[in-house]
Amino acid sequence: MAHFGFENDISAAMRIDKSMTKVPLMRWERKLAERPGSSGSSKNSPSKPLQQQNSVHSRTPGRTPFKSSKDKTLTPSSAATGDRFIPNRNTTQVDLGHFLVTNRSASTNGEPISPTKEHFQKTMNENLNGQKFESKIMGYHQRPPELPEGAGSQLKVLYSMATPGTNTKSLRHIPQAPERILDAPEILDDYYLNLLDWSSQNVLAVCLGASVYLWHATSGEIQQLMEMEGNDEYVSSISWMNEGNHLAVGTSTTEVQLWDVTKMKKLRSMGGHSARVGSLSWSAHILSSGSRSGYIHHHDVRVADHLVSSICAHSQEVCGLKWSPDGKILASGGNDNALHVWSSDLGQQSAVYSFNQHQAAVKALAWCPRQHSLLASGGGTADRCIRLWNVNTGTCLTSVDTNSQVCALLWSKDYKELISSHGFALNQLTIWSHPSMTKVTELTGHTSRVLHMAMSPDGSTVVSAAADETLRLWKCFAVDPQKKAQKSVAQLETGIMRKMCIR
Repeated sequence: MAHFGFENDISAAMRIDKSMTKVPLMRWERKLAERPGSSGSSKNSPSKPLQQQNSVHSRTPGRTPFKSSKDKTLTPSSAATGDRFIPNRNTTQVDLGHFLVTNRSASTNGEPISPTKEHFQKTMNENLNGQKFESKIMGYHQRPPELPEGAGSQLKVLYSMATPGTNTKSLRHIPQAPERILDAPEILDDYYLNLLDWSSQNVLAVCLGASVYLWHATSGEIQQLMEMEGNDEYVSSISWMNEGNHLAVGTSTTEVQLWDVTKMKKLRSMGGHSARVGSLSWSAHILSSGSRSGYIHHHDVRVADHLVSSICAHSQEVCGLKWSPDGKILASGGNDNALHVWSSDLGQQSAVYSFNQHQAAVKALAWCPRQHSLLASGGGTADRCIRLWNVNTGTCLTSVDTNSQVCALLWSKDYKELISSHGFALNQLTIWSHPSMTKVTELTGHTSRVLHMAMSPDGSTVVSAAADETLRLWKCFAVDPQKKAQKSVAQLETGIMRKMCIR
């Protein structure tokens, strides 16, 4: 009978019209059972749960239900370090501001100080306090942290811009070392004298105490031209004639001597001054001389009665004297801080223009070779400025403070540049770009103030004489030979075309 029981079980399992028992609950039944308040009888009645299931799932669930703003909690902000307008007061230097205000008021109420003392005080403040006095007093932003050492590598710099008035890199190479150094023993350390000149025949004349020596730049030969006889006598000025074969010598004995260099012979002595002759300048056959008495004498060296005219130009010593390249205008500077411009009319006793902007002796004078109406002048220790003048209109075009005594000035023949020599504190030569008057480079090496400068006939070399008893030759205006040849050919063609024009 056992097999009949087995067959009954199979037939019962295959019937679908009979309710199944001992089977797992359906998903909706499990959810209904898990809900609170549900009764166990609902499991056996499928109609009611189906209705509830349909009611629950009648809507398709959307986005997450919106929470009320009352339940939201704000993220706490960082602690406030200041008010909304001044976030940080740590960089405000109240004590420094108070000191500067009180110091400025005290300086304005007291006596004015000299420029030298003011420069000394400024230098001491920079050395003691660094850049503190140049920083902002009222700074309300935190300063950025400093870069670690080695982080600012120059290899990472992609772009940089130079600020106006700073040193700009020159497009040409300027040697920073002198080409040659010559000894100049017993050269006088006197700011008001003119003891150096270079002739058109490439011969350099230099005054060493009571003697005048000639250095031939081509061969290197050195000759002694003359020597004063008295113990306390010395040579106070020299100047070459334009042709380069005659040299004028001013002495401490009030004489002006004229020497023939080719024959090494003195041609004549010309008197008239009552004090030493510290400056000389040529205009064709007219030799102008300035003395410590403040007078300027004009000599015609061709005639026996050489004195053409005498002018009381300055109240103190005439230390600067220069004729313009065309010989139409004479500029004179004196120890009375005055700069005068005179016409070529030698009988005129009054200056065309008088300038009193300099605050110290005006020794450094130079005429521009390209613009004959452009004059450069430099002041002494209390002034330290280079000024450019238009002598046609009598106006000052520009002025630049060099921060040191200006001893001599020269214009370049091939470049639009100007070179100046200085005294304390660097004793340097400085090249300036014209007309911007920005500094191109500085040439250092002298250990004392550079009192005199002269330029070679080709305009490529500048010789400087300093109180350290040395002469240094700087090849700072060298020109590319190819460009110079092209320029010469262009000038020659221009000259030929002008001659061919019908006038």
